[in-house]
Amino acid sequence: MTAGVDLGGPQTQAIGSDEDVVRVRQLVRTVAVAVKLSLVDQTKLVTAASELARNTLIYGGGGTAEVTVVEDGRRRGVRIVFADSGPGIVDLGLALTDGYTTGGGLGLGLSGSRRLVDDFDIQTAPGEGTRITITKWSR
Repeated sequence: MTAGVDLGGPQTQAIGSDEDVVRVRQLVRTVAVAVKLSLVDQTKLVTAASELARNTLIYGGGGTAEVTVVEDGRRRGVRIVFADSGPGIVDLGLALTDGYTTGGGLGLGLSGSRRLVDDFDIQTAPGEGTRITITKWSR
């Protein structure tokens, strides 16, 4: 077990400022190291988490990131749920299109973040906020 990381349950980080986005990155990296993701997979997960945390802040008006260690019997991974109560995504198909960005962030957009992780699920509706769940599994 890595010092300072409780692998027994989810850890929630509020996202309300740029500093919180940095805290999400740090938490995700710490948990990814603790579950022994490869350096490449750590980098992919932290990059996707950074983009999604920034989206939560900018487009969702803030929210939370919940980081959990998951197991499927053969391997361990890291699951992160980003949730906000913002305006939601009006045109999800467009938002998931490669190359689509409204500016800001790392320019990855949702499609780039989706490519960096193993599992990607998004629930959104106009006026209902957005909930994105990503998982990266150990190899």
